[in-house]
Amino acid sequence: MIQKVLKVGSSAAVTIPKKALEELGLSIGDRIILSVNTPKQIVSIRRVQKTKTSSRQRKIASLALDFVGRYRADLEALAQK
Repeated sequence: MIQKVLKVGSSAAVTIPKKALEELGLSIGDRIILSVNTPKQIVSIRRVQKTKTSSRQRKIASLALDFVGRYRADLEALAQK
């Protein structure tokens, strides 16, 4: 398949057709690793393996969200100073 390199801001992008996304098991928003083989002029991508969230990480995230929920007004007022 032939794709076109598109300008996106000061960067460039290549679209990945839906069928190719499905074949690779990728979804919009997935993180990928991009590898370049310059001598062969090959660009390859692979999905970053999702890591499992530990119970400690979930607890920290829960505490942070609770803190922000409780003190949102104070935090916003502090940010204005």
